[in-house]
Amino acid sequence: MMKIKEKIKKFFPFLGPSFIVSVGYIDPGNWATNIQGGADFGYLLLWVLTISNLMAIFLQNNAAKLGIATGKSLAENCREHFSKPISFFLWITAELAALATDLAEFLGAALGIFILFKIPLFAAALIAGLITFFVMYLERYGYRIIEIIIMAFLAIVAISYITELFMAEPNFGKVAYHTFVPNLSMKSVYVAIGMLGATVMPHNIFLHSSLVTNRLTPQTTISEKKKLFKYGVFDSLVAMNLAWFINASMIIMAAAVFFDNHIAITTIEAAHKTLTPLLGSSASLIFAVALLSAGLSSSITGTMAGQIILEGFLNIKIPIWARRIITMIPALIIIGLGVDSLKALIISQVILSIQLPFTIIPLLLLTRNKKIMGVFVNRGITNYTAYIVAAVIITLNSLLIYLAL
Repeated sequence: MMKIKEKIKKFFPFLGPSFIVSVGYIDPGNWATNIQGGADFGYLLLWVLTISNLMAIFLQNNAAKLGIATGKSLAENCREHFSKPISFFLWITAELAALATDLAEFLGAALGIFILFKIPLFAAALIAGLITFFVMYLERYGYRIIEIIIMAFLAIVAISYITELFMAEPNFGKVAYHTFVPNLSMKSVYVAIGMLGATVMPHNIFLHSSLVTNRLTPQTTISEKKKLFKYGVFDSLVAMNLAWFINASMIIMAAAVFFDNHIAITTIEAAHKTLTPLLGSSASLIFAVALLSAGLSSSITGTMAGQIILEGFLNIKIPIWARRIITMIPALIIIGLGVDSLKALIISQVILSIQLPFTIIPLLLLTRNKKIMGVFVNRGITNYTAYIVAAVIITLNSLLIYLAL
């Protein structure tokens, strides 16, 4: 027992980067897709999440490996190793993706406050912005504080959904079967592609490659880097599987509560309202708390990713509060004009889908280059796996764009 405690104590300081990244996998876009998938098709699409999670873990570990091997983020490596025109093009696409991501996540945070406290959506958006400012301000006292806050938000979401699962009383036999056995109907193809194709988000790859460098110093040796990567893989497995559990719980809850009761759900707000008569007011309250926690945490990480992309590609620094203001403006305009938040989320997902190849391909080109990676260079089997994963994701995202438009 003491050995286990000692190992956990030894490993705990390395926990953090993957937890911050995993927040991007439970952002409001995922909520909308998961709830729709569960409400429309029951437990049928749980296997899609399983495959998505495996691909996400693979790519995030590659991003972490790049950061550990070079001591630089993906954005910095692109600036250093690609020509200026290509690097500039990659920056423009990454910047658009970061803005789209931040828009979606900021809208989600505002929606959580709106649902929970019945505050008008525009005022809720301003409050969400202030909370984000405050959390980002705490970074001056150490990066570890941000990691702990994000892990706390994730814990709230996980606990909320464990509670919701017990209240919903799903069919766990069907859950186990559909988690591992592929099953697809013609009607569920669009939702399945949306879940699979839009799972890996560009800003998460940029973010992860940068976060791991916070554990490095100029004196870090190759053996220490190898140890850091080993711990990083474990960190990734824990965090990404937690995100998988939360996403799966959304589908399971929607399947047990909405699909089994033949109730059509099209928006997050509708899901919240419908929970009260079916499971009681406490269920809808827990749902709102989880949404708020997911929205705020993903809004914080989205801002961080945007900062990393800007600084890495252009080698300039701007205050994080300035970045927050810049990315708040489009969301405030959309809310102020009364634009349908669901449509705004869909448009943001399409932008992310278009950009994704311009993140994955540079990552694979860099991690297979021995001059850049040294002893951390991808082996043959890793490269072939990477090509397959990239081909699947790019193909599915192309289909998603086609179907969405």
